[in-house]
Amino acid sequence: MKVLITGASGQLGRELQKYLKEINIRFMAYDSDDMNILNKEKINQRFKEDKPTVVFHCAAYTAVDKAEEEKEINWSVNVDGTRNVAEMCKRYNLPLIYISTDYIFDGQTNDEFKVDSKANPLNEYGKAKLAGEHIVEETLEEYYIIRTSWVYGEFGNNFVYTMKKLALSHNELTVISDQIGRPTWTRTLAEFMLYLVMTSQEYGCYHLSNDGTSSWYTFAKEILKEDNISIKPIESENYPQKAERPKHSVLDLSKTRATGFKIPHWKDALNEFMLNDKIL
Repeated sequence: MKVLITGASGQLGRELQKYLKEINIRFMAYDSDDMNILNKEKINQRFKEDKPTVVFHCAAYTAVDKAEEEKEINWSVNVDGTRNVAEMCKRYNLPLIYISTDYIFDGQTNDEFKVDSKANPLNEYGKAKLAGEHIVEETLEEYYIIRTSWVYGEFGNNFVYTMKKLALSHNELTVISDQIGRPTWTRTLAEFMLYLVMTSQEYGCYHLSNDGTSSWYTFAKEILKEDNISIKPIESENYPQKAERPKHSVLDLSKTRATGFKIPHWKDALNEFMLNDKIL
């Protein structure tokens, strides 16, 4: 196996590199300076020279609120860039792993969203990621689409680091309590991405997050359980954001469980991450 990773400098891309090094799997990882996914010639050059056997497409525009105003950039990276990568995978007959999001759903039901549930994104980011899914499905036969949610990890900015940093300068925090989902540790996601390929699972769409459900408020309480700080719940309507978020975006994990992949509970994953992360 020889893996090519896009989005090498991002949160998931860096986690993947760390994991693949640990298990001694060859990879090439490129950020936008080394292989801009909007440059077809550059992508072709890398694919031709590196001769990968599988592509992990982690490059993405993920600034959910900014995407409401930066629509062209959001669409260019998440849609046009994905099309370029998918078409190159088709040219070189390579399987593609594409990372998508729970934000393709509207969260208007208390049921868990299955892989074939109807998509209805509420924000520009979700719309672009859904369009990226469609491109992958239309372009390739050998692909894995992995929808995930509430991602955090060692690399980059995320909710865990934000809460820990705020706790250093505040005695009290208010956190949204009426948005329900599943937190996801990047290590769990990276392990599942490789697991799909290594075990030759059926191509198609999968959901991956850590097990169990949480609100952002409950998530924050767990993150800061050792800190001397007061955390109070607040409803979404009292915390306006540019991008509308789904209220209940709990992904159904049954298809992933059926592969035999062991999914840690989100509290166990969080505690392991915080125990081993030197920054926290």
